[in-house]
Amino acid sequence: MTNPSPVTAPALAALSGISHAFFTREGGVSQGIYASLNGGRGSADEPMAVAENRRRMACWLGVAEGQLATPHQIHSNQVMVALEPWPLGEAPHADAVVTNIPGLAVGVATADCGPILFADEGAGVVAAAHAGWKGAIGGVLEATVDAMEKLGARRGSMVAALGPCIRQRSYEVGPEFVARFRAADLLNERFFVASTNGGHAMFDLAGYIVQQLKQSDVAIVEDTGHDTYADEERFFSYRRSTHRGEPDYGRLVAAIAIPVADVTPLQHSA
Repeated sequence: MTNPSPVTAPALAALSGISHAFFTREGGVSQGIYASLNGGRGSADEPMAVAENRRRMACWLGVAEGQLATPHQIHSNQVMVALEPWPLGEAPHADAVVTNIPGLAVGVATADCGPILFADEGAGVVAAAHAGWKGAIGGVLEATVDAMEKLGARRGSMVAALGPCIRQRSYEVGPEFVARFRAADLLNERFFVASTNGGHAMFDLAGYIVQQLKQSDVAIVEDTGHDTYADEERFFSYRRSTHRGEPDYGRLVAAIAIPVADVTPLQHSA
C-alpha cells in the first residue's frame, strides 16, 4: 500500500503534540481524474474510495478512523467549533473549523483555494480554514482567529501556515475582479500584475492571504509555496480541470490535530 505523501510546514512541524498535513493527490485508491488521494465527499468519485482515502489521512495524522471533521464549504466567513466528527451528509455550512479536542482532526478541502492550518501549541487549539478569494476578502481568516481566541488561544502564540494553492503565475482574472479588490482597499492593487491578455490581470491569492494573517496579528505566518495549477502530478486543480473540460475534479485535504497517546501517526511509524 502506498502511504500519503503530504506537504508539511516547518513552523507547524516544530510544535510539540500537533500533527498536520497538506495532503497531495498521492497515496490513495481513487481512479481516473480522481487519482489517487481524493478526499472530496462532494465529488462524483466512488464513496468507498473517498472513505478509504480519508481513513488513510486520519491514520497519517495519528487520529482514529473517522475522526476527521470537515465542513460543507460555501466560500463564506463562517467558522464552526468541532467537538466530534459530523455524520456523512450532516456537515455544517462553513469554511473553517476550530477544535481543542485531542484525537479529533479538523480539515478543509481545496483544489486551488488556499488551505490554512492554525495552531496555538500552549492553548491546545487548532484550526483549518478554506480561503478562496471570496472567503479571503470576506473575512474567513479573521473569523478563524477570533474563534480560536474564544477557545483560549492567543494571537501572539498562534502559528499559521498556507498550503498548496493556485499561484499568481497561474491565476488570471478579469477587470471586474480587480475592481472588487480595489473597491475594498486601494492598497490591494499590489496583489495584481498585468496579464498578457489585454485588460486582464494575474492575482496573487497567496500574498493576499498572508497579508490578512499578518494583519490579524498571528505570531508566525508561513507559506509552503506550492502551485496547485502548475503541478499536476501532486495536486488537483479546479481551474486546470475546467480549462480541459473535465467533468469533475479531485479535492485535496488539509488537516491538523492534537493526537492522543494511544494512536501513532503514520509518518512516525516504521
